[in-house]
This record gives sequence, structure tokens and C-alpha cells, in this order.
Amino acid sequence: MLETLISSKTRIKLLQKFFLNSDTTAYLRSLEGEFGDSTNAIRLELNHLEKAGLLQSFADGNKKIFRANKKYPLFFEIRSILLKNIGIDQIIENVIQRLGILKKVYLTGRFAQGLDSEQIDLIFVGVIDDKYLAEVIEKVEKHIHRKIKYTLISTEKEIEDNGTKTLLLWEK
Repeated sequence: MLETLISSKTRIKLLQKFFLNSDTTAYLRSLEGEFGDSTNAIRLELNHLEKAGLLQSFADGNKKIFRANKKYPLFFEIRSILLKNIGIDQIIENVIQRLGILKKVYLTGRFAQGLDSEQIDLIFVGVIDDKYLAEVIEKVEKHIHRKIKYTLISTEKEIEDNGTKTLLLWEK
């Protein structure tokens, strides 16, 4: 879907990298290795996004480090579009009401790092009807054409003990 609006695959990768997890920072060479694209294509898109105000940069030694501009007027709208593009919004909206006592939902895995993936990794915190969740997840997977891996935990302490990088998506 996003590919019809934004023709540059590199630009989509950069938006996902920086807007899905707005604390993410990166520099040109690290992005080259991560994306497998040429430095020229990445540099052009970084400069374009920075000039447009979507990204900010700062120097760290001889590296120019980029990050999302959280003060950009459309920051939250762009982030919302990206989340909708990967289908996370549907998962959460469809299950919250009937799931049980849901406290929080975290994104983890590659998407939490701002990277695209065929698999969405989620952590649900609370007392949850796991059979209902499995049914809904199966339906959503067919609709969004991505695999969803999820973990059910009762407390956030289990996340802290695991040391997994997470991104809070929803909180009661």
C-alpha cells in the first residue's frame, strides 16, 4: 500500500526505521549495511527527509547521526500511517475489547528496531484469553499477509528480565 504513495523503497525503509521507533538513531554507513542499498541512494533520501524537516541530524565525531524529528507537525500522523501499513493497528483494535484484562501491548523484534520484516513480534501484558487471541491473530495474518508471533506475560517485570528491545504500542 505505502509503495503506491511513496515510490522510493529506500525512503519507505528510512521512514520505518526512524518513525516506528522514534528513539532510533543511525548514520549513513550503518544504514547501508542494514538496508543493502547504495550509500548514494540512502544519502539522497536522508538529505531529502532532513531538508523537509522529517529528520534531524547531529555530528558525533566524523559521523552525521540522523533521528526522527519528533517536533515535525505530522510526526504522529506519519507514525500512524506506518503502523497501519504493517497492520499492527488492526491487531490491537480488534482484540482489546474481548481479550481479557489487557494492560499493555509492546512491539518487539525487527519492527521495534525500525526495520521491515515479514513477521510482527508482539508482547501482550495482562490476564488474556489466549484462545481468543490465537483466533484473531490467525484472521489478521490472512488480512495483512504477515506472520504474527506473540508472547503473553502477566507482568512487565518479565520483559525487564528478558532484556528485549520493546516499543510500547498501547496502554490501558
